[in-house]
Amino acid sequence: MGSVFLLALRQATGRVRLLIMAVLASLPVLIALMAVNDERSMPVDEFEAFALGGMLVGSIVPLVVLAIASVAFGNEVEDRTLANLTLAPIPRWQIALPKLLATVVVAGVFVVASALFTSLIAYNIDMTATVAVTVSALASVAMYAAVFVWLGLVTSQAIGFGLVYIVLWEGLFGGFVTGVRFLSIRRYAEGLIHGLDPRRFAGAPNLHFVFAVTVSIAVIAGFLYLTVRRLRRMDVP
Repeated sequence: MGSVFLLALRQATGRVRLLIMAVLASLPVLIALMAVNDERSMPVDEFEAFALGGMLVGSIVPLVVLAIASVAFGNEVEDRTLANLTLAPIPRWQIALPKLLATVVVAGVFVVASALFTSLIAYNIDMTATVAVTVSALASVAMYAAVFVWLGLVTSQAIGFGLVYIVLWEGLFGGFVTGVRFLSIRRYAEGLIHGLDPRRFAGAPNLHFVFAVTVSIAVIAGFLYLTVRRLRRMDVP
């Protein structure tokens, strides 16, 4: 597992990819800085909906994760070198799990830093709110990573399908259609934020904390299972 994990880390840490992730992760921090320095800045609830829900969890996190997860298996599928892994005498989960963990580690560094500094600035070093935002952001990284790693294994157009999913489902439908919140990673993450700090984030209707935790775990485990299943059944050239 260690060699597969290190291989996935090397694939995910290209200079251009790291630069793109750094730029994306810095955007919520810059918005938070501008908001606190502007006398006409938006109220806390509006900032939460825009910068934390719509921008960080709904856009920045999935885009950062997609940039990493799309190459977890994508390079091997495209270069037809996946057989080098699948022919090794190791269980398929020992291939899928390190790929997922590498994606979470690389993307998590940028997302956690972004969530941490954004919430520290926006909420005046309120550590309870900061922990709530940071933990939920990391949980959303793990969920998006599980989905996009699997997607990169089933199609060579993972980035295209991933962008459609982010823009249409998480962005458009997830933001405006009430029922979609039960099938939206963004809404699960927001439910975690509100559950971890109900004092500050109370008010807006969100998923129950226990439900958000349960479904978050189910998403990660379910798509990891689908990835392992795909590795077992796919025809590798």
